[in-house]
Amino acid sequence: MSRALVLNATYEPLCVVPTRRAMVLVLQSKAELLSGTGRVYHASRFSFPEPSVVRLAHFVRVPHQAHVALNRRAIFARDGHRCQYCGAQAENIDHIVPRSKGGQHTWENVVAACKRCNARKRDHLLEDSGMRLRRPPSAPKGRQWALVALGAVLPDWEPYLGLRGHVVQIGTADGSLSLAAQATPLSA
Repeated sequence: MSRALVLNATYEPLCVVPTRRAMVLVLQSKAELLSGTGRVYHASRFSFPEPSVVRLAHFVRVPHQAHVALNRRAIFARDGHRCQYCGAQAENIDHIVPRSKGGQHTWENVVAACKRCNARKRDHLLEDSGMRLRRPPSAPKGRQWALVALGAVLPDWEPYLGLRGHVVQIGTADGSLSLAAQATPLSA
């Protein structure tokens, strides 16, 4: 299913919605079309471009800061799908201070790891295993990061998210290919 980025009237990213919902917002004059996918929907009396980015006509106040849930997908997105011990392709997550030794399941204690490093570290502390982190983990901040953690970032979303990204192909269990984005902040 296609998705569209919804921006506030101030061009601040708010959320990602199904393309159909974005089209309804534009048709009801609640939003304006900023970017399309290139595909066109046809009706009996008109044609309409499929939206990729829409901007709300009126400002919507967001009362709270977005919170990014701690899960595998978000950990891999934060760490760029790379092992934080050796830099290889990450396949697992690892608790820096193992849960068996009182470590918490928090952003600052969980990193992406490859199978080899995860097996080598086991349930030891970093000092005991002789391993080192490539960079200290931290909790992501900001609404833009929450949107990136959802999955693929389309190229026409990047100017509004303040991110530079590239799309990579990932093989799935059934042999088909899916697209995913790996994004890095512009300041990196």
